[in-house]
Amino acid sequence: MKRVRSSILNQHTIEKIVSGADAVIHTAGQVAVTTSLEKPGMDFDINARGTFNILEACRKSKNDVRLVFCSTNKVYGENVNSIPVRKGSTRYRFGDANYSMGIGESFPVDGCKHSPYGASKLSADIYVQEYGKTYDLKTACFRMSCIYGDRQFGNEDQGWVAHFVISSLLKRKLTIYGDGKQVRDVLYVDDLVRAYDAFISSTVDSNVFNIGGGPENTLSLLELVSMLESKIGRKIPLDYGPWRNSDQKVYISDISKAKKILRWKPRIPPDKGIERLLQWARSALGNEVK
Repeated sequence: MKRVRSSILNQHTIEKIVSGADAVIHTAGQVAVTTSLEKPGMDFDINARGTFNILEACRKSKNDVRLVFCSTNKVYGENVNSIPVRKGSTRYRFGDANYSMGIGESFPVDGCKHSPYGASKLSADIYVQEYGKTYDLKTACFRMSCIYGDRQFGNEDQGWVAHFVISSLLKRKLTIYGDGKQVRDVLYVDDLVRAYDAFISSTVDSNVFNIGGGPENTLSLLELVSMLESKIGRKIPLDYGPWRNSDQKVYISDISKAKKILRWKPRIPPDKGIERLLQWARSALGNEVK
């Protein structure tokens, strides 16, 4: 195994690396909505231009490269917020029975606000699909929900599950934007890796898949706080801030397509995944945890 430290904006280097590859998992990207609002040009260059460079490298390769692109649920934009929701004591729920299994891949992406981040990822997502159709590349867009797990150092802008875990262990006050009842489906990283393997080792043609925990693996922010308080054995101090730009009250992935075509489904429920993340974080933080 060889590690090359470079940038996806360096097209020559990318083409050299990809030329000898059988598969590419494209995880590089600008990941924060907040950063995209402040630096939309940088966000576009990394997420759109960088993905284009990887696609070109795959197209020029003599190998039959299989490409997985890490897209995002943000491609659906604020259309998700057009679905009626019901407010419960700890979470929002979809109020439309048509979405009992979550948001499917055919959910509309047009005619709504996305944020620059959502727009740049959607642009890349469409390019990945187009290269699959036009150049017969074997591409998969994984529209991913909230991924969490060992070795993740989250922050307020990205990786909220790990951010909550680490901040709680360090006795830092958490800021919740909105009312904390926002719901996401969460997916432990080992299950994500299995999804990568499922596509790369398959004979499936180019396709788009929602990859997340699905309706059986969901958490609200408040529910995660409660879970952590139970596991850590103390109250977690909270502050509240205003709702953030382009936030979705509920996003749950309908993963039926991935189950059927890739024969994949999550195996690690949130309770077990959070416990694993806590164990790793305690070890990684060492003496900082009191």
